[in-house]
Amino acid sequence: MDIAACCFDSIKGPPDDFHMKIHDSRIKPTFELEATELALGRHPIAGIDEAGRGPWAGPVVAAAVILDPDNIPTGIDDSKVLDEDGREIVFRRIVESGAIIATGIADVGRIDRDNILNATLWAMSEAIRSLTMKPKLAIVDGNRAPRLACETRTIIKGDAKCLSIAAASIVAKVTRDRMMIALEREYPGYGFGRHKGYGTPEHKEALARLGVCPLHRRSFRPIQLALGLIEEPA
Repeated sequence: MDIAACCFDSIKGPPDDFHMKIHDSRIKPTFELEATELALGRHPIAGIDEAGRGPWAGPVVAAAVILDPDNIPTGIDDSKVLDEDGREIVFRRIVESGAIIATGIADVGRIDRDNILNATLWAMSEAIRSLTMKPKLAIVDGNRAPRLACETRTIIKGDAKCLSIAAASIVAKVTRDRMMIALEREYPGYGFGRHKGYGTPEHKEALARLGVCPLHRRSFRPIQLALGLIEEPA
């Protein structure tokens, strides 16, 4: 089964009366930058973001999203300030709005071989390559951008500033979370469906009890410690 495709195709979610963990006074992302660039003829514009750089296990997922300027879904925000139900709702809205969406997924083998930064940049380039419409401008969250065939701009904390990047952050996060929930069935006992591979006390205890599984990133220090490849400094 293609887990990524299965996760992406499913747009069912909780009802629309979801709870967003947002402070009312916080500045929210807008479409202002994109509107300015569109007026200058840079169309279409893709927002790019990733999910899963920090976990000890699982892939890193990048998403590219081209929003329809005439049909922008409500509720788009930085994925980190939405709760899980909120992300699912807005993900569904993005899909149903007619936005053009694609993902790139770097597996654990690539992460360990190329390092997490290079694997992330590769996943971003794969997301852009997979879009059915090629963008003239790609706006990327952070300060590092992949090499793309189009004009590229990096924006630090872009997921909190630009709606296109915020939409990509939601798509990447929801896609990866669904993958980790599905992968828990293949590797039970670690709690991947709950912590999604991040370094929680539950995950650390499971490593001590069950050992390392194929989903774990062997280039990450906590996994090297679990394997006995390195030792904690005295």
